[in-house]
Amino acid sequence: MQSILVISNRTCECPAVIDEVVRHAQTVAEASVMLVAPAVNSRLRHLVSDTDAALADARLRVENAVSELVARGVTVTGRVGDADPLQAIDDALVVFPADELILATHPPESSHWLERDLLARIAERYSLPLTHVVSRYGLGAGDIAVTEVRAG
Repeated sequence: MQSILVISNRTCECPAVIDEVVRHAQTVAEASVMLVAPAVNSRLRHLVSDTDAALADARLRVENAVSELVARGVTVTGRVGDADPLQAIDDALVVFPADELILATHPPESSHWLERDLLARIAERYSLPLTHVVSRYGLGAGDIAVTEVRAG
């Protein structure tokens, strides 16, 4: 059984992200996927501990993405994760020991995660094969690219 951990911010409902997860799940005889959507929030709302909207939005994104993946034949569970993507990965790996990681983000000019050098930090911290999916989903443009990045 191949275990695939997907960490996706606001892009988890993106058709290209769904396609990439399905592609990875179908390359092996049996795959299990855990999709985690960190509850991203504005700095101000985070500082005043106003996380309800961020949690509700992430929960809805997870439900929609999981429904689409199940409809496409993927064995998948979903959960809302910590706003810090590294912490979300750590938390998920405790209950779901993954064989590979898929990270979906907005492009560098629109992604706070990439701005904080998340790809390098993941490569340093985990020795998992990593696929990075860059999506403009929700930004009003349809340009989507996929880049393979291998970690340790």
